[in-house]
Amino acid sequence: MASLQFHGNVDADIRYDVSLDPGRDPDLFRLLAGLQLAMGMVPSPRLPKWWPHRLRSGGRLLAWVYCSMVIFTSLHLGVLFTKTTLDVLPTGELQGITDALTMTIIYFFTGYGTIYWCIRSKRLLAYMEHINRKYRHHSLAGVTFVSSHAAFRKSRTFTTVWIIACLLGVISWGVSPLMLGIRTLPLLCWYPFDAMAPVTYTAVYATQLFGQILVGVTFGFGGSLFVTLSLLLLGQFDVLYCSLKNLDAHARLLSGESVTDLSLLQRELLLEDSTRELNQYAVLKEHPTDLTKLCAGRLNPGQGDTYHSALVECVRLHRFILHCSIELEELFSPYCLVKSLQITFQLCLLVFVGVSGTREVLRIVNQLQYLGLTLFELLMFTYCGELLSRHSVRSGDAFWRGGWWKHAHHMRQDILIFLVNSRRAVHVTAGKFYVMDVNRLRSVITQAFSFLTLLQKLAAKKTDTDL
Repeated sequence: MASLQFHGNVDADIRYDVSLDPGRDPDLFRLLAGLQLAMGMVPSPRLPKWWPHRLRSGGRLLAWVYCSMVIFTSLHLGVLFTKTTLDVLPTGELQGITDALTMTIIYFFTGYGTIYWCIRSKRLLAYMEHINRKYRHHSLAGVTFVSSHAAFRKSRTFTTVWIIACLLGVISWGVSPLMLGIRTLPLLCWYPFDAMAPVTYTAVYATQLFGQILVGVTFGFGGSLFVTLSLLLLGQFDVLYCSLKNLDAHARLLSGESVTDLSLLQRELLLEDSTRELNQYAVLKEHPTDLTKLCAGRLNPGQGDTYHSALVECVRLHRFILHCSIELEELFSPYCLVKSLQITFQLCLLVFVGVSGTREVLRIVNQLQYLGLTLFELLMFTYCGELLSRHSVRSGDAFWRGGWWKHAHHMRQDILIFLVNSRRAVHVTAGKFYVMDVNRLRSVITQAFSFLTLLQKLAAKKTDTDL
């Protein structure tokens, strides 16, 4: 048994349980990578090397043209809504102003998001490949184990549901004229020509519908990518914590200790539901190991050396997680800054339009969809950031659960260094200004409703003036 491997289903390593510990997945991001490529966020895709040179050159050119078309679609709609906003401003109609301004913010952020991920596509691809290559599939061999496949399964399910929800929210707005049987455009904005003419109507409608799809995919991609990476890193923290907790059991297992003694240790570490520590793991679930099967192929090295080697593997895993967390911060810090500003203004405008706008049923439904998606997106970023910050400083707690003192005389300095490094917290910030946590959630909502109060006072003042 290759005892110090985390990867699972590789070489001589084991799978603890066929149902609870599925095989290692070679690509954790296939759904997101396919979505990124399909929606024009990869200007330089990696094409098969066996393609002829001309075909690869044509493929790269086609990808660049498609990315340019996607960016142009978002930005030109943002410009058109900017002109619409400027035209409505002299009238003083707050509902018309907020409607146009909301769509301006949405489409300019869609363009920003597409451009941002196009620029960062190579770095993001390298980051994904690094995680696919280096992530630990399950914890070290011990009396209990966790499998990171559960984190991958949760992230894949969330990505699917969130992308579908975003697309349904924006497409229902885009097809509302067709549902009502009205010959009008889903987005009412200024055009330098007659957009309702028989020749141009179909083209303009198709462009706006495509723009709505881009809005849904861009918003869905950024949020689902952040949640996926957060869940995978939290899963790696759980793998680390279970491995640290099992260090003594790992050493005793490989030293040839009997199944009876290991079973006693298993019952001690894997407590009953009534006495088990709450929130010990973030996303994974701990399971007992089949000790009979595990003991069948064990080696018999020195106990102290085995403990030290296992601790070194845990330190390497901790360094891998911290490196991935730093890269996550570098990738999302500029994005989260613009995203938090966009959510603040969009939340304020959507609530104002919902409170002060007309009471058309379809309009109310569409506004509620946008508002719900916006609030949930804010919750996603701040809640996952909070989980990473809180869970990243619990390595020392997991280490203290095991019987480390039995081996302290072998590696006194290593243990002290590890305990010091275990206090390094992970933070995801918005442009290095704010930490994305629950405090940021509260501040964004507070700021949004402060702007809402200001808009309501302006609306009331305008009503009094008209009277």
